Amino acid sequence: MADVSKLDSLFYPKSIAVIGASTKPKTCGNDILKNLLDTFKGGPVYPINPKAPEVLGVKAYASIKDVPGDVDLAVIVVPSKFVLQTTEECAEKGVKALVCISAGFKEVDAAGAELEKQFVELVHEKGMCLVGPNCLGILNAEDDAKMNATFAAKTPKAGSLAFISQSGALCTSVLDFAEERDMGFSKFVSFGNKADVNEIDLLNYLADDPNTKVIAMYLESISSGAEFQEIASKIFYEKKKPILVLKSGRSAAGAKAVSSHTGSLAGNDAVYQALLMQSGIQRVDSIAELFDYAALYCNQPMPRGNRLAIITNAGGPGIMATDAAERYGLTLATIADATKDALREQLPAAASLRNPVDVIGDAKHDRYEAACKEVFKDAGVDMGLVILTPQSMTDIDEIGEIIPQVAKDLNIPIVASFMGAEMVTKGVQNLRDGGVPNYSFPEDAVRALGAAYALSEQAKLTDRDPVSVEGTDKAKCAQIIAEKLGDADSKYLAQAECREIFACYGLPLLKSAVVTTAEDAAKTVGEWDTTVVMKVMSADVKHKFDAGGVLLNIKGAEGAKAGFEQIYANIAKNVPGAKIDSILIEEMAPKGTEVILGCNRDPKFGPLVMFGMGGTTAELMKDVQFRLAPTSKYFLHSMLENTKVYKLMNNYRGLGQHDLAALEDALTRLSILVAENPEIAELDINPLIVHAEGLGCSVADSRIVLKKVAK
Repeated sequence: MADVSKLDSLFYPKSIAVIGASTKPKTCGNDILKNLLDTFKGGPVYPINPKAPEVLGVKAYASIKDVPGDVDLAVIVVPSKFVLQTTEECAEKGVKALVCISAGFKEVDAAGAELEKQFVELVHEKGMCLVGPNCLGILNAEDDAKMNATFAAKTPKAGSLAFISQSGALCTSVLDFAEERDMGFSKFVSFGNKADVNEIDLLNYLADDPNTKVIAMYLESISSGAEFQEIASKIFYEKKKPILVLKSGRSAAGAKAVSSHTGSLAGNDAVYQALLMQSGIQRVDSIAELFDYAALYCNQPMPRGNRLAIITNAGGPGIMATDAAERYGLTLATIADATKDALREQLPAAASLRNPVDVIGDAKHDRYEAACKEVFKDAGVDMGLVILTPQSMTDIDEIGEIIPQVAKDLNIPIVASFMGAEMVTKGVQNLRDGGVPNYSFPEDAVRALGAAYALSEQAKLTDRDPVSVEGTDKAKCAQIIAEKLGDADSKYLAQAECREIFACYGLPLLKSAVVTTAEDAAKTVGEWDTTVVMKVMSADVKHKFDAGGVLLNIKGAEGAKAGFEQIYANIAKNVPGAKIDSILIEEMAPKGTEVILGCNRDPKFGPLVMFGMGGTTAELMKDVQFRLAPTSKYFLHSMLENTKVYKLMNNYRGLGQHDLAALEDALTRLSILVAENPEIAELDINPLIVHAEGLGCSVADSRIVLKKVAK
């Protein structure tokens, strides 16, 4: 990780050199120099070109060592094979920071990866910091420190949104899109291969940047889950700055594309989804959605509640907004009688005073102004949407001026949906000039308000400490795991062996015994005098039920003996060559609903805990949620609530109330178990049977894969 204190030299240099400045138009070396000459007022800009006396009318130097003054920042635009020599020369000159535009590193092949490794080692050795390589560059859009060290065609206006991206090509589209939306930026960074400065360094820097109110990111991978979560949580919960992330690679095909595009390894999307959620980050699915939300967060206050008031001059769009409100977690505000009385005095008799408030198609700015003032100051209103459809008599420009004037005196978010194109252009510009976001369609406006409400609710979360429970024995568990692993690098544990580990953390186990002969099975079941389940214990049999390795409702000694022999016969037929270690006999659990609890340990981010619908249909239904452990009670509880099976167990339509408290306790204990024992690489409890309220739950089947952890 880079030294964040050095990033000032990237964003606020007093002098800049462009190494590889070109005399040829429409090249990176020419465009970057041109952008800097047009924007940078902080000090001199030095073109470095050994073959030209000047570039773009500015004296050029054969080497950075020939520059007469100091150089804080060097932008490198030379072929990759010259980068190490160039870096040495920059170090001799005393350059503090580098931006390497050049490609040809780890995104290309193994040789490029080795070159990049040497590059970074040299940068660290010389005490510099580096953005890139293989990037678009960096941009400071602040009016008093403007600097465009990119080859983008546009320099955005100043604003309070910081944008950082792993893709340079995407950045140019974003800048164009932002201009069309009239969005301004504080900082804009393309960090490419993130060989040195990465997303965590930039978040650390932006956390205390007074000019940044909202942070938006495009990511293809994350460098360190723990560090990322720590700084992102600090920014959101303590600094009160929203973070929006567009993370690519959701699908298997997308993840493969990420790997080939950047040379970085893309993780399972479930890991990223959990990490972003637990960091207080709002994930978006598109650039359009990102800017829809950012426009609201940068310009309007966050909502105090979810009660939406709608003012419209057309019934249809009002209904569209109403439907969207329910879809995005909002409710229609109830307009107070006093507010309705005030509206009656100012609106025509045909106007609808219920929410949505319809000011009628012939409404002009005076009617909109009256409605906005009365409705949006109502104590029962938490947020407002103004819808306009352009009629022949509608004075759109004036309405666009009025709404921001009303909004500035209120402490609730106000957004607009001026529906149309050319006819509403000036009115929309008036809205944006006044800090009121406009959305082409009401549904988009409501979705943004719904996202703002969800974010404001999450910001209220205070208890983010990892969960804890009584009755665990970490030391004993560690000893058991060490004994089972022995000298092996990995070890598969069937259910009988899992029980010892689960017992250390108080997971709900059924009475059981392990037998290796039919006679022992008969004796055990005969003594218990209860109905049992018999299960094969074999590392070679992954799906015991499908292979005939599980027999239910076994009774008596003779039944147990016959069951033992039947399991051996089934496995011999269905999994030829499988080695059977033993047969587990376990009392039949009371009736209940089958769920799955599990863990898969990501090498970069740690244990990913899973909960969802269990049993033989678990993979088919995919009703699952994931969280990274350790985590808080809030996130573990939300993990349960966001599944269909949990809703079913909560007495859905009279199906019966299950012991959800016992389920949450079991999930909590499992998350602590895997967080405290890094040797647990994989773990499945499938099913965990959740019984009726007050009867707890039972581990019915399980498996663990242990792997030795490097010291």
